[in-house]
Amino acid sequence: MPQKFDTEIVVRPHEIDYNRHVNQSVYLDWLLAARVDQMKRCYKMPIEEFFARELSWITKSISIDYHRSVYMGESIIVRTWIESIGKRSVSVHFQMLKKKDESLAAEGKAVYVLIDIQTGKPAAIPQDIVDKYSV
Repeated sequence: MPQKFDTEIVVRPHEIDYNRHVNQSVYLDWLLAARVDQMKRCYKMPIEEFFARELSWITKSISIDYHRSVYMGESIIVRTWIESIGKRSVSVHFQMLKKKDESLAAEGKAVYVLIDIQTGKPAAIPQDIVDKYSV
């Protein structure tokens, strides 16, 4: 079973849409913020280490299922885990839970591809990175 990691996020005023709840696009920002936080804090390999190796991650696909609206001032727990690691990509599953009762606000899956910054083409994930991310 893959290790799951949590990042807490508090809803900010500019994330609210005309329906008075969090706009759907904000969930992507939360996922990115959580992944950057967790890369550094949990996997002990911040994004800057990838950049130093002339590597980066791009998004291949994301799917999100929305279950409950999220409102101004609420705290959200973004829980992620790596479901699988391929030769050039990782599949990250996630849940966004309302902190007050851990009810599920949204869930989904993202596939990220490692790229060589110089060429912009997919790169094989080095074994030391696979090892760090296989927790």
